[in-house]
Amino acid sequence: MIYLALGSNLGDRLTYLRQARELLEPLAKGVIISAPLYETDPLDCPQDSPAFLNTVLCFECELTPVELLQETQAIECKLGRAAKEARALNAPRPIDLDILLAGDSAMQTEELTLPHPRLHERLFVLHPLRDLEPTLVPPTHANPVSILLELCQSEELPPLLVRESW
Repeated sequence: MIYLALGSNLGDRLTYLRQARELLEPLAKGVIISAPLYETDPLDCPQDSPAFLNTVLCFECELTPVELLQETQAIECKLGRAAKEARALNAPRPIDLDILLAGDSAMQTEELTLPHPRLHERLFVLHPLRDLEPTLVPPTHANPVSILLELCQSEELPPLLVRESW
């Protein structure tokens, strides 16, 4: 199973998230399961950055993690995010797609680290991930997502549940 974090803090955030999900559908083998939407304060972003809408998607996929990364980056570009080379660090963005988990894959390359290296440090990831799979134990972690959420010591404000389904 693939677990993918989605976030948007520019423009019509919900529309960007829906468009990203639609563009991911051809990559999915079967149905894409969507976590609820949360609104979150921007973390490590420039001052006065707008709030994010965040969620997590879960689906089966036959692509390798690196192939999936290439596809998600293409979707980001298609939806108006600047190419990786041109991005300002943590600048506001119409869409952000991060691979959190790809089955039991544990890898670290220049382009991709799995599981996502900050998965356990981010409330905006852990809340929707817990909604989908509270007992999931990510590779390289000893605890399930529900316990990772309890142990998370992020300085973020807790995410605000916006919509159960979208």
